[in-house]
Amino acid sequence: MSIPVLRKSYELATEGKPFAVATVVRAEGSTSAKPGSKAIIDSDGKIVTGWVGGGCAESAVRHHARQSIQNGHPQLITLDMRDEILGVGMPCGGMMEVYIEPVLPKPGLLIIGHGAIAKALARFGALLNFSVTVNDPGANSQDFPEADHLLVGDLDLSGAAVGAQTSIVIATLHKSDHLWLQQALATDAAYIALISSRHRARLVLDYLVALGVGADQLVRVRAPAGLDLGADTPEEIALSVMSQIVALRRGGSGQSASSTESEEPVVIKQCDAGVDTPTQFPPSR
Repeated sequence: MSIPVLRKSYELATEGKPFAVATVVRAEGSTSAKPGSKAIIDSDGKIVTGWVGGGCAESAVRHHARQSIQNGHPQLITLDMRDEILGVGMPCGGMMEVYIEPVLPKPGLLIIGHGAIAKALARFGALLNFSVTVNDPGANSQDFPEADHLLVGDLDLSGAAVGAQTSIVIATLHKSDHLWLQQALATDAAYIALISSRHRARLVLDYLVALGVGADQLVRVRAPAGLDLGADTPEEIALSVMSQIVALRRGGSGQSASSTESEEPVVIKQCDAGVDTPTQFPPSR
């Protein structure tokens, strides 16, 4: 990898900006870029440094790189430049395979609160490679050693870096949670959740309705928060919330990964005095 590409990769990663690295992994025929050629593409689809070919290939690589940055998935694309109709736009006379790898900053986890559930959320968030921010007047580094950032302003989200990849979890246990929720809804966070009972959630949502908050905004709120795991302890509640966040980020359903209802019983043969006796065990529930 060339020094300019390395330098730009480090610069963008340090600044927390998403980008993609495009690498030519195979080339046949007449192509301007050769195997090993690389380019850095930013979130706008602009090549900021490097080279993967001229007009025949550049626009296609930029388009796919932008897709990868948006969906977070790498892809291997084949560019057929031998046919101006079926290829990428010009009869350049060759073919290339380009591997596009998105490089994304850590997703953000903003926790509002400083109790046991908030502490468990911070631990899970750090374990799952989130950038953890705790915003609460009672928060301190001793209670939240995993936090990347601590904010202690009361009812103030202005110091928190909230973007489209941020999850906000309000774990104040009823202390001004309705006011925190108002501020959270003013952001473009990907996930907004309120840890509460169903009764309390209804009261808070009714309060927001009375303030004129529209249904298009209220539908963003997960209240009560988390997947139904039958959670009871602070750690289990935090696990249910983080499970929901991961499911939404990764496109999961939150359902069981196994279709146990349709599974056939497992047959295990036991040997008794030289005779094989099948024993059936129903699928675990």
